Amino acid sequence: MARSINKGPKPSGGYAKVSSKSLKDAQEKSAKRMAPRPEHPGLGKVARAARKPVPSVYGDTVATLQTALLGAQKHGIDKLDARMLLLHVLGKNPSDSAWLMAHNNNALNPLQAAAFGTACTRRRAGEPVAYITGQREFFGLALHVDARVLVPRPDTETLVDWALERLQEQATPQVLDLGTGSGAVALAIQHAASKAEVTAVDVSADALAVAQANAQRLKLPVKFLHSSWLAQVSGRFDLIVSNPPYIADADPHLPALVHEPLGALTAGADGLDDIRQIISQAPAHLQAGGWLLLEHGYDQAAAVRALLEQTGFTQAQSRQDLAGIERCSGGQIPV
Repeated sequence: MARSINKGPKPSGGYAKVSSKSLKDAQEKSAKRMAPRPEHPGLGKVARAARKPVPSVYGDTVATLQTALLGAQKHGIDKLDARMLLLHVLGKNPSDSAWLMAHNNNALNPLQAAAFGTACTRRRAGEPVAYITGQREFFGLALHVDARVLVPRPDTETLVDWALERLQEQATPQVLDLGTGSGAVALAIQHAASKAEVTAVDVSADALAVAQANAQRLKLPVKFLHSSWLAQVSGRFDLIVSNPPYIADADPHLPALVHEPLGALTAGADGLDDIRQIISQAPAHLQAGGWLLLEHGYDQAAAVRALLEQTGFTQAQSRQDLAGIERCSGGQIPV
């Protein structure tokens, strides 16, 4: 009488019966499966593993551009940021979204996929896109930026627009940019008002190096000076502009800016320490009728206007950015 064993459930939920011969065959097959596999000649386990393609966290190495973008967004990368990072990896202009849309079915090669994954990982850690790509557009200029300087913001273009309005009626205006950083404001003014003589100041030698490199690459004749605000500045100017630090030391938004230089962000308990210093020093360096224009925080306009008036500036007023926030304030030295 043949023996039987339970092999597994039948569709009805009972057990199938197997003969001793079938059992022997099954045991032999099992032994073969459990036996060690022979190594390929000259190819160990590590080498075999390396031969297999390792998929990127943000898409397989053979993923299309569209798939890579979707994968990045799935992992929390903003859509616009993902596009800019992918274009950078591909060696394209990070702003050329039209090219990306026209080639979204192109495949990423393994090196590009790996580079895109690394870029996305850095972005997820909070690093600004401009530091990852090494550039930022400001007022139509492609600026090179890195962690030595703040990333230029679109809000600051409000300051440049206002400055250019003030320069329209002057033949060869003398302009001073305090705290130039990457050179964004000074270079934008010089580019748009070619007859202006622009001097840019910063206390950071590292920032000045970035700004000077941008000026040389863009072929703009801005002069640079190493100084703490106006301490080393001589002469008088028709216009002084500044985007100084204006964030309070304990501001809750600071952790989101951890990758940018803290000294270019904070200015005391109320964020106005540097603005007070600039306003107090500026009259000695302005021509009669000259203007001082300052960028500041979203809730500081009234305080800055009051400081300007207390120091003797007239026509103290503010300008709104594109979001309708009073972003800049300024005043005029009496004629």
